[in-house]
Amino acid sequence: MTETVRYMERTRDYYRALGYPSDYVWAHFDDVTFARLDKPLSQARIGLVTTASPPDLGNRDASGQRRVWSEAISAAPAKLFTDNLAWDKESTHTDDRASFLPVEALQERMAEGMVGGLAERFHGVPTEYSQRKTMEIDAPQVLERLRADGADAALLSPL
Repeated sequence: MTETVRYMERTRDYYRALGYPSDYVWAHFDDVTFARLDKPLSQARIGLVTTASPPDLGNRDASGQRRVWSEAISAAPAKLFTDNLAWDKESTHTDDRASFLPVEALQERMAEGMVGGLAERFHGVPTEYSQRKTMEIDAPQVLERLRADGADAALLSPL
């Protein structure tokens, strides 16, 4: 028998068990602007964005605050740091970096002509509990980097 996972309820219970005084408020937007690509996907350059950290945790400043980071696709590490993120560590693992940073899969789609290109860098954005920091600091930095890379679209691969 298949049973629905009551994710939001479980998350509320988890935060309550940790002692947080109020429930987490999920981000929501009444109006979200989506835009069609100006060109076919077969001609578009795709940028990759992940929520994992670099293996050396080099995305932290002196106070330990995580920040946006970027690395060359050609030097993508075999493994990224994910231990600080919340995921079901009893049922799965993050040893397969390609499952949450699909560089090779996109390169295969390029070879098939399905995707026009891949930006030279991928970008990491911290998983934060601060919607303000995400919206006001991290997201604009990622967008600026994607634009600098000439990306026409981004594939968001959160963990």
